[in-house]
Amino acid sequence: MEKLRQKLDGLLSQLEDEKEVRKRLDTLLSVYPFNQFEYLISILLGKGILSLEAYYEIRDEYIARNKYRPLFELSPRPFGEAWAEGYLRKLVPELVEPSKKLDPGYSGQYDFFMDGKIRIEVKASRAVHSAANKPLSVKAASSKSHEAFQMIFEQIKCRCCDVFVWIGVWQDVIRHWVLSSNEVKSSKYYSRRQHLGNKGEGQLHLNKKNISEFAKYEVNGSDLLEAIRAAHSRQLRAKAAKKGNS
Repeated sequence: MEKLRQKLDGLLSQLEDEKEVRKRLDTLLSVYPFNQFEYLISILLGKGILSLEAYYEIRDEYIARNKYRPLFELSPRPFGEAWAEGYLRKLVPELVEPSKKLDPGYSGQYDFFMDGKIRIEVKASRAVHSAANKPLSVKAASSKSHEAFQMIFEQIKCRCCDVFVWIGVWQDVIRHWVLSSNEVKSSKYYSRRQHLGNKGEGQLHLNKKNISEFAKYEVNGSDLLEAIRAAHSRQLRAKAAKKGNS
């Protein structure tokens, strides 16, 4: 948003009646879809300061920078359940809804079942800049920003699944990580207690300082299927090693 403001402000300075237009902008009443940006762009187009081709370029650049901003406006449940699970199902059609028929031990503790044996939990989070008392859509971080950011994967129950798929959303990109349950549990960044007195449920923070340490688990959307299978194999090996050492 700031880049768009700077671009339009530079064009506004070329108007002969710049002061008059700025004064009008300061008192402009905005009612969706008519707002300051719509008004200023209309003025610039009408006066020939902004060409139609330049407008298309500005528009395309803005959309590319803010492609996923609408996801920051969703409340936690629609984002974490409806959007994230639907998004992952499109990338990995092999995922199926779990049931007691497929897994007699199933009681709602994980999100997807695959290959008749892999229990998968999906966690999604949005990258935000630290700014107290501001909505997520304002704090939304860009992947190209050098500012500090954080995202939190909450309600992690390592005993309840074999594989975790993490989905991280920035304004302009979506990234994926696939880890075995054991790899999450053994991470030094995993906090075993999300809330005081809450046993068996933890959380993990990804931020600018530690995200590079998870690079080996990051995969492209087209590689998620095989990454899930590979993580499950690592989980089985970890269980076998633990059993052998006991």
